[in-house]
Amino acid sequence: MKRRDFLRNTAATSTLLTLGGLGLESCSSLGKKHVTILHTNDVHSHIEPFPSSHSRWANLGGVARRADLVAKIRNENPNTLLLDAGDIFQGTPFFNFYGGELEFKLMSKLKYDAATIGNHDFDNGIDGLLAQVPHASFQLLSANYDFSNTVMDGFVKPYSIFNLDGLKIGVYGIGIELDGLVLKKMYKETQYLNPYELALDSERKLKEEENCDLIICLSHLGYNYQNPERPSDTQLAKRTEHTHLIIGGHTHTFLEKPEVHTNKAGNSVLVNQVGCYGIHLGRIDFYFESGKVTSNGVSIQV
Repeated sequence: MKRRDFLRNTAATSTLLTLGGLGLESCSSLGKKHVTILHTNDVHSHIEPFPSSHSRWANLGGVARRADLVAKIRNENPNTLLLDAGDIFQGTPFFNFYGGELEFKLMSKLKYDAATIGNHDFDNGIDGLLAQVPHASFQLLSANYDFSNTVMDGFVKPYSIFNLDGLKIGVYGIGIELDGLVLKKMYKETQYLNPYELALDSERKLKEEENCDLIICLSHLGYNYQNPERPSDTQLAKRTEHTHLIIGGHTHTFLEKPEVHTNKAGNSVLVNQVGCYGIHLGRIDFYFESGKVTSNGVSIQV
């Protein structure tokens, strides 16, 4: 395949949600700082593209195409984070045979910065998850899974901070309740804590103690549910105060563009999710200038 055709096909199979109104080259000339957030969710061990015979996603997806696209974007803007919102495992024979080793190794090759933990990431048990940790060069994040009485104790952090162009980007993880989705013998003594309480505690620490300029939640709660009592990304957005972006997973929801919600302080918070199986790559651009951060013209309180 010619390089021109390959790049065109790659772009066609990845959804780039560019919320910045300015071109990449114009940022520095205007004195703005520019951070790009790339993200995936619910890849479910899909390493290869879908076959040409697939009725819905023929020839779409694949880690190789994602790697090429990520490299291209990083070349345009070195101040880029690559994040995942969980359910990395389960869905193809690659997981059945390698148990998640290939998934973590490839994510490390792509230089993912962080990922949260989805319910299917326990499908080989908590011991199976631990066995793959050495293959992950990225940080596993979960604020509301208490692993202190398990073999995963010390291998998962509630949040991480990334420094890009003098800016502090705080990222924390929130997971779905495992009871009813995962057999108890698989997650063992992992304790599920209230996601809203731990999200608010994490964002407070990142804002008030760590002085982060941008705060991102990696959520595997699910986008939204008919039952408002069930924790979801849209409900979480209403309760936050310092979080700027919620990157979701679990419900395989494809949003054509990030939604703008209003948090409890009356400020904007973005919610996004890009479907499943690595077919789409989410992209959101933030611009910082004079103490303000904007994304596609949306002014976000900092």
